[in-house]
Amino acid sequence: MSTAPPPADAPQGTPDSPATPSDLAAFKNAFRRHAAGVAVITALRADGTPVGFTATSLASLSAVPPLATFNMAMSASSWPAIAETDRVVIHTLGVRNRPAAEIMAGDNAIRFVGDHWYRGPHGLPVLRDVTAWMSGRIVERVQVHNNAVVVVQIEEGGLGERDDALLYHERTYLKPGERA
Repeated sequence: MSTAPPPADAPQGTPDSPATPSDLAAFKNAFRRHAAGVAVITALRADGTPVGFTATSLASLSAVPPLATFNMAMSASSWPAIAETDRVVIHTLGVRNRPAAEIMAGDNAIRFVGDHWYRGPHGLPVLRDVTAWMSGRIVERVQVHNNAVVVVQIEEGGLGERDDALLYHERTYLKPGERA
């Protein structure tokens, strides 16, 4: 069986090799136009120092058992803690939580300066006034190139006050508009 070479305008990256510049541009442009909910993941380093980051990759994997996933770069400042810990807290954010999203996406040295968080189950950092939070145990980390898919089995959680969802779209935080 022979295979024909790809067309000249076909993307040059493969599942086994890093993206070429044209692949990267197509990827970034497409995902900038894909609105995503905003979440914050928090954990503890081995020495008890809180770590966390803003994520748009949160997804539900299954209801029984209750599993959620998030993705992250293994070069991220929070990765060493996520790699060595077995517990995290996943927070979903509403429009009122935009400042928290910005703090947790900013300088990692000051993400936990202030009273916008408290120690919750297992001493884990929980953000105040979020729309919901879920504490869970990491059951799997799947490395894909320089990134990881992290699977969390949810064990407990809480609901905050209702709010419009905080979305990230075209590099901007937004709230949902009219129904489609």
